[in-house]
Amino acid sequence: MPRSGPLPVDPIAEAKRQWSAHGWTDAAAGMSVVTSIIRAQQLLMARIDGALKPFALSFARYEMLRLLGFTRQGRMPMASAIARLQVHPTSVTNTVDRLVRDGLIVREPHPIDGRAAMLVLTPAGRDLVDRATRALNTEVFADPALAEEDMVALVRILARFRKDAGDFTDPRPIPDPL
Repeated sequence: MPRSGPLPVDPIAEAKRQWSAHGWTDAAAGMSVVTSIIRAQQLLMARIDGALKPFALSFARYEMLRLLGFTRQGRMPMASAIARLQVHPTSVTNTVDRLVRDGLIVREPHPIDGRAAMLVLTPAGRDLVDRATRALNTEVFADPALAEEDMVALVRILARFRKDAGDFTDPRPIPDPL
């Protein structure tokens, strides 16, 4: 049953209070942070899903198309796509299979490594990802419902968290082109 409006209390703040009341004070702040991030992700994904629905794209499919669209020639090795998307290879393979089935990308043999595949964006894929990007920019990214200074602070905090977790190292001053 869908909610009709905002809750009268913040359930995460109440959960934190309950954590402390049950003697888990040392974990209460961490539970609150983790749960808040997960809930924020759910809220943002709902907006993203709404923006992408008219294009019959999941965010995973959109990310793959956008990644290819950012390359100079609309192509990259499958292994590079897996590394950049930071998801399990099986998930990328499933996403690629659906995009190939829909005629949005094609697989071609790698010019040097006979065991590898190149992913190539089709004109239909480029058109779709460009239209979907305009929708996401308008409906989600241009106004994520946060003040500018909060966005800057949040990105810094999360980037530090991701870096400390081994997500990336300090980049060179200018990223290499694809």
